Amino acid sequence: MVPIRKTPTIQDVAREANVSAATVSRVLSSPERVSKITRERVLAAVSATGYTINQAARSLRLRNARTILMAAPNIGNPYYSTILDAVIRAGSERGYSILVATRIGGDPDRWLADYLHSNRADGLLLFDGSLDTFGINARNEEGPNLPLVAAYDEIPDPRVNSVLIDNRAAAARATRHLIGLGHRQIGHLMSPSRNKSFHERRLGFEQAMREAGLPIRPEWMMQGDHTLATGIAAGEQLLALRERPTAMFCGNDEMAIGLIHRLRLAGLDCPRDLSVIGFDDIAVAAYAAPPLTTMRQPREDIGRFATNTLIDIIEGVIPGDDPVHVTLRAELVVRESTRPA
Repeated sequence: MVPIRKTPTIQDVAREANVSAATVSRVLSSPERVSKITRERVLAAVSATGYTINQAARSLRLRNARTILMAAPNIGNPYYSTILDAVIRAGSERGYSILVATRIGGDPDRWLADYLHSNRADGLLLFDGSLDTFGINARNEEGPNLPLVAAYDEIPDPRVNSVLIDNRAAAARATRHLIGLGHRQIGHLMSPSRNKSFHERRLGFEQAMREAGLPIRPEWMMQGDHTLATGIAAGEQLLALRERPTAMFCGNDEMAIGLIHRLRLAGLDCPRDLSVIGFDDIAVAAYAAPPLTTMRQPREDIGRFATNTLIDIIEGVIPGDDPVHVTLRAELVVRESTRPA
């Protein structure tokens, strides 16, 4: 039996019942979602520890605000603006308003914690990979659960509901497109990643290269941050090399366009001197010079699926016990920035 502290906590109940704090929270807030055996064990632990529910806080949380918080790193990025439009439309159709929070410096988790504790939102749509989903889950275990659906490039925490595209497979298809055009010297301008062992697009590129028996040259593997500036910087790096690749797979369209721009200033032509393929198919990709070959993310579907999944969890249509994982397929769009080697 756990030692009884002066003010018993939900963690004391969890230890006594040998369950997670999240399970205790579910028994107290939504008992119909928990098996009878588990319910009885938790309620016995509540009695044994002397734990009392903060009814005022519980009532506040159970009051549905019909508001969803959407967290994104840069809403000015055309990639996110398309998703935001789909989120707003999907939420409106089901009677929910959307509150947008974008990163403004400092601790990226701080402003999110304000919403978690003030109960201003019924759920969270997470498009910002810099936020700590492990920390969010830990907060959820300390109190009432805030439904969360994440939809960014990689989700290292399997406990998080997610709506993703097939990043690794899409990157492999992009690389195979270049290989199919006869390119054998191929580089990769990488997307940023919090977890380098789980970097799906890099892994897809490397998989396709290995399957084709082609070398992965470290000097042709460049790190970017999804901005035009890092595409331009990658162009500088390529210009300084004695031996250059004949093709580059870029982790997003903005970096690809920046790379092509810098090479053009140096008198090099795309695709004559370097074939380039991007990722996302933002609106400007079709009007770049040259029009950009890219992997099209179904951004409207991502926003719509993520929003409807979150609302289904909030309203109990989907049980919140087991994580929901939705995978969508990216599409190869061939334009003029790639050609046979």
